[in-house]
Amino acid sequence: MELPRSVRDADVAGRRVLVRADLNVPLEDGRVADDTRIRAALPTLRLLLERGASEVVVCSHLGRPKGPDPAFAIEPVRARLLELLGADDRVRVLENTRFDPRETANDPGLAAELAAQADLYVDDAFGSAHRAHASTEGVAHLLPAYAGLLLERELRELGRLLDRPERPFVAIVGGAKVEDKIGVLRSLARRADAVLVGGKMAEEIREHPSDVEVTLPTDVVAAAAFEADAESKVVPADAVPEGWLGLDVGPATREAFAGRIATAKTVFWNGPMGVFEWPRFAEGTLAVAQAVAAADAHTVVGGGDSVRAIEEAGLADRIDWVSTGGGASLELLEGKELPGVAAIPTD
Repeated sequence: MELPRSVRDADVAGRRVLVRADLNVPLEDGRVADDTRIRAALPTLRLLLERGASEVVVCSHLGRPKGPDPAFAIEPVRARLLELLGADDRVRVLENTRFDPRETANDPGLAAELAAQADLYVDDAFGSAHRAHASTEGVAHLLPAYAGLLLERELRELGRLLDRPERPFVAIVGGAKVEDKIGVLRSLARRADAVLVGGKMAEEIREHPSDVEVTLPTDVVAAAAFEADAESKVVPADAVPEGWLGLDVGPATREAFAGRIATAKTVFWNGPMGVFEWPRFAEGTLAVAQAVAAADAHTVVGGGDSVRAIEEAGLADRIDWVSTGGGASLELLEGKELPGVAAIPTD
C-alpha cells in the first residue's frame, strides 16, 4: 500500500495548520466519558507545536446532530483536549463540523472557509477517512495536505494485513448484518488462511449461503426471546428451536475458535460473537477477546464493539493495534479507496 505523505515531512514553522482530528467521543452529563480518541490525537498536535506552528486549528465532528445542538457542542471535548495537551494559546478548536449541513455535503464553500484559516492541512481522522466531507476531503484539495501520525499508523497496520501478513493469518468477523460486511468477508477470504464468523452474521450466512468460504459456529446459546434474562440453552447451530434466537456462540465453538486463533501469526478481529452487552450472552465474545490477546501473533482489532470488548476485558494493552476506525478499517480491507486518504498526495 502506497502511503500518503506524512506530517513528519511538512515544514510547519511559523505557519498555521488545520488538523482534522477524530474527537467523536462519548459524553455523559456534559463531560467526556471516554477520552481514548482525544489521547490518540495528541502526538500529531504535539509534533506541530514542537516544530513551531504559529497556530494549530483543530476540527472534528461529534455525534450525528441534525444542526446546531447544545447536546453535541464541542466545548467539553475542547476542554479535555487542552487539559491533556497542556494549555497553549496556539491551539484553537472549532465548533462541531456537523453543526453545518455543508460538512456532510462536502460543500466547496465550507471547504474554502476552513482552508482560509490555515496554510497547511493535516488529516489525522482515520475514523472519518471513508467519508468525503468538507473537512475530510474537500479542504485537502485546497491546501498542501499531509497525513497525521495516527492516520499514518492506521494505514501501516491495516496495510500490513493486505500486503504482507505473517501466516497463518486468521480473521474473526462478527456483528449483525452480513450485507454490511460481505465485501470485507470476500476480501479476507482471499487473503486469510481462515475466516471465523460469529454473531447474527453467521446465522444469515447459514440461512442464505454465499460464495465466501468461512468457518461458522457449530453450536450457539439460543434464547426464547431477545431479552437479557430470557430462558436460554446451548443447541447445535443448525437446530435452533422455532421462534428462538441464537444470541451467542456456544462452548464448542468458543473452544474451536480459540484453538484456531492460537495457531495464528496474524489476527484481525472485527465484530462481537453475540449480544455481548448482556452478560449471559457475552461469553463467546470474551473468549475470542482472550484468545486474540493470548495469541503469539501480530494482532489487530477494529470496530467499536470489538474494541469495547477488549477494553472491558482489560486486554487492550495486549493487542498490537487497536484501530480507531471501524467503518474505515473495513472499507480499507475491502479494497475500497478512502476519500480522506486519496485526497492527500503520496510524494
